[in-house]
Amino acid sequence: MSDIDMTEIDITNEVCPMTFVRTRLALDRLSAGARLCVRLRGSTPLENVSRSLKLLGHTVEEMHTEPDGVTHRLTVLKASAA
Repeated sequence: MSDIDMTEIDITNEVCPMTFVRTRLALDRLSAGARLCVRLRGSTPLENVSRSLKLLGHTVEEMHTEPDGVTHRLTVLKASAA
């Protein structure tokens, strides 16, 4: 996977439910099979966003915690259209 194939969004300043809304809007602009890197802050948004994405059929390929311990990165593979 190259960086060219991935879109990134930073939602560290957002709170629920806007964390998921911003993520969903970003995914809606991508083609099936595209990747989205989501940077977010806190354990609650991490759990809620990743769970909601899985429920919609997307794949959370990677979760990474940054050195500060509260900022996280999710790499999401957008689901194919049904």
